[in-house]
Amino acid sequence: MKVLVTGAAGFIGYHLSARLLADGFEVVGLDALTDYYDVNLKKARLARLQANKAFTFVNVDLNDESGVATLFKAHSFDYVVNLAAQAGVRYSLINPKSYINANINGFGHILEGCRHTGVKHLVFASSSSVYGLNTKMPFSVHDNVDHPISLYAASKKANELMAHSYSYLFKLPCTGLRFFTVYGPWGRPDMALFLFTKGILEGTPINVFNHGKMKRDFTYIDDIIEGVVRVMLKAPTPNDEWSSLSPDPSSSPAPYKIYNIGNNNCVELERYIEVLEEQLGAKAIKNYMDMQPGDVPATYADVDDLIRDVGFKPSTTIETGIANFVAWYREYYNC
Repeated sequence: MKVLVTGAAGFIGYHLSARLLADGFEVVGLDALTDYYDVNLKKARLARLQANKAFTFVNVDLNDESGVATLFKAHSFDYVVNLAAQAGVRYSLINPKSYINANINGFGHILEGCRHTGVKHLVFASSSSVYGLNTKMPFSVHDNVDHPISLYAASKKANELMAHSYSYLFKLPCTGLRFFTVYGPWGRPDMALFLFTKGILEGTPINVFNHGKMKRDFTYIDDIIEGVVRVMLKAPTPNDEWSSLSPDPSSSPAPYKIYNIGNNNCVELERYIEVLEEQLGAKAIKNYMDMQPGDVPATYADVDDLIRDVGFKPSTTIETGIANFVAWYREYYNC
């Protein structure tokens, strides 16, 4: 079995590629190695993957239509997991064009590649950000999500709609995964845990938004990967009970499905910082700030569908997850 993982040098893409290689899959990893954050960290992840002969790296930008088409023609992929994207809610206010290019145009090229080469199942990363102005908790895939509050969120919602159209028109099995605040070893430097750890160890102030009252469904990377792998191996089938009079956003008469992957546990940001302080043995200097444009005050995943369909529920506690991240951080940065 051959799997294309896009964004293979990224945080989630690296971990997924490593897991698939350990499970005996042949993996082709695509990444453009953009400089949104430290490229050296991406290269370090990539070097670990390239030590395995079953891994092939391809330096291609998803926005390169001919490059993506050539890649699909050169290989016969059984599965495609699209994790490549321009990430970050706040950055979408600064550089919106990068989100259009990578997340909309780039995803369109992936859909075309899958359509024309008989891929068995396309799994793609969506985001908890799509819930936008929704306040009904926990967030359910069966609820309408038509009010995103950032271009990043809108681009992820667009991915869900684009995938559904291809699933319906071309019978391409597609599954979208709404990830909830992923953290863990080899994480992104622009994410809160990384920034907080760096600030605390350096004795510099950390920015705590919404005055510490933010709540997040923090989900450990290993739980995310377990969910992705299980979903990848279970291609969706048409929902024969789907009704056009009362349409369920999470399924379709086409082979299409949406899942949340979250810890099903809402944690206040202050508690998250407390656990980190305990692991580092140092106190944070907190710079309390107002809510930032594009942010939502809370996220909380309903994962009932994930449990029902693939028999898995994320369960790693923040105490365990943060301890693992700190251990990795200290080793990687020798501090």
